[in-house]
Amino acid sequence: MRQFRIVGIIGKQSEEPEVEVTLRRLTEHLRLRGCQVLLDAESARLLRLRPDDGVPVAVLGARCDLVVVVGGDGTLLHAARALAGSRVQLLGINLGRLGFLVDILPEHSETALDAILEGEYETDTRSLLTAAVLACDDTPPERAYAALNDVVIHKWNTARMIEFETYIDGDFVNAQRSDGLIISTPTGSTAYALSGGGPLVAPSLDAILLVPICPHDLSNRPLVVPGASRIEIRVCGPDNGHAQMTCDGQTAVSLLRKTRLRVERHPNQVCLLHPKGHNHYQILRAKLGWGGLTPVSLTC
Repeated sequence: MRQFRIVGIIGKQSEEPEVEVTLRRLTEHLRLRGCQVLLDAESARLLRLRPDDGVPVAVLGARCDLVVVVGGDGTLLHAARALAGSRVQLLGINLGRLGFLVDILPEHSETALDAILEGEYETDTRSLLTAAVLACDDTPPERAYAALNDVVIHKWNTARMIEFETYIDGDFVNAQRSDGLIISTPTGSTAYALSGGGPLVAPSLDAILLVPICPHDLSNRPLVVPGASRIEIRVCGPDNGHAQMTCDGQTAVSLLRKTRLRVERHPNQVCLLHPKGHNHYQILRAKLGWGGLTPVSLTC
């Protein structure tokens, strides 16, 4: 029995002609293969369909067996956060730049989809983070924010450093003055954390990375902790309102003085699908420009 009968499509929010062409090709191809196709509102608009032909992302998560994301890593990050609670599997068609998460080129999309519809694919489970801002009086947070790449504490609207304390599982770690802190999943180790000097971490590891951004104390180095850790950041500097929390670079919340930011593993995970033969290290070589020499056997 075919596993993927209802397929959702989430498109990049862009007027680029390539986005519309790819969406149209995928929609027609999936329907020819006997799949029911549901489009998010933006994809329906790009294809000039009726407004009610597009469905909310929550509906895609509830009704679809598979969701195809057409865009760059940013589009997939948005889809992953929105669909985290539905446990639907995601497949990425790369119309962006680097494409660490969306790894299928548009010209190969039909061939890759055919193989996946026939059960020829590999699954890749990724952890998420959840972040909540807590008031000093321990008032329950109004909402929690999900992140697939990272939760970042950073300054804004000022050239001055921010001051904060870091606690892990209730234990004081350090107080620092810096431009901020990146709290990253292994998936996010190839994103902002990499630019901050953090290590590359295999996506399958159960870990959380803490990477300081331009710390004043040069001995403040990246730290890797167990994935079950509960991290708490307490903003304590004199500047009120110059610290901000951002999730995946797409959701921003102000951090006032004496507020606390709690970050921990999200209860749900994201499941990505890849074509057969997907190799994480091959992706790193291609995207980071590492040497492409063919390995050879060395004899003594």
